[in-house]
Amino acid sequence: MAEVMLFRRGSEGRDVELPGSAVTLEVELQRRVEAGLEQMLGVRFLASEYPTGPWHRGRIDTLGLDENGSPVVIEYKRGADSGVLSQAVSYLSWLESAHHEFEALVRNVLGAEAAESINWRRPRMVCIAAGFSHHDRVAVQRLPERIDLVRYRIFGGGLLSLLRVDPAPGPPSAASPRRNRERDRVVERPPATTVPMGPDLAPECLRDLYAELDDALTAWDEVDVAPLRHYIAYRRLVNVASVLFRPKRGAILVYLRLDPDTVTLEEGFTRDMRGIGHLGTGDLEVRLASATDLERAAPFIRRAFEAA
Repeated sequence: MAEVMLFRRGSEGRDVELPGSAVTLEVELQRRVEAGLEQMLGVRFLASEYPTGPWHRGRIDTLGLDENGSPVVIEYKRGADSGVLSQAVSYLSWLESAHHEFEALVRNVLGAEAAESINWRRPRMVCIAAGFSHHDRVAVQRLPERIDLVRYRIFGGGLLSLLRVDPAPGPPSAASPRRNRERDRVVERPPATTVPMGPDLAPECLRDLYAELDDALTAWDEVDVAPLRHYIAYRRLVNVASVLFRPKRGAILVYLRLDPDTVTLEEGFTRDMRGIGHLGTGDLEVRLASATDLERAAPFIRRAFEAA
């Protein structure tokens, strides 16, 4: 399992490791994450300690709606708790039976437009804890529900780290990395529908270029690919890139989670999208019409994923 290590330059010029710890009370972690929910997880806040009624007999720590319109249930554990996955599945079951209740909550908190655009195809569960067992990581691989395991640590100086935990690797005979990426794609459509995968998502005239772009965007660890109604989201804990096809213009538009002020903008290639409405998420638009454009965009893609 990945481990975050932080270092601070000491008085003698040597780096000294900062010891990580867990919070004293679970509610400390909950309140801190809720205060930075959009920045940390790409989720808009709906409610805390939301009751699930007499059948499910629980209280959801945090309810939200993510940047792709998917309902999100978040649970926090101060330490490591082997029961977190069963709790997660129970709350997702409640969500499946409470569409009208959830829609009313979204309408009341975020407005009618948000309520009408809820994406019920694949709700999201986020479990944030100090650690997860090997069995938890194996279970996430097997469960059909979309569950993110996130390991937290508290460091001196008010630092908080959130690290998405890799699922347990498959047996030695598992498929190649490329085939594993295809398997791990998150398909945001009903199971009964035949869904194109990989390059087949793109119009024929852009298929080769998109295949190269897809390789560049999935070269990073733990990237989910979510084909949505209007765009394809490449996400970790938050959307890092959104891809839209413009076949009449012979181009692919990529919106990156990157500050446009850190980029030298070029007309016809990059554009600052802050304050401009567009499909997908991300403040920097990159227009790709050729493999050369993709090569020029590679540093921006790298920076976006390194910061995510």
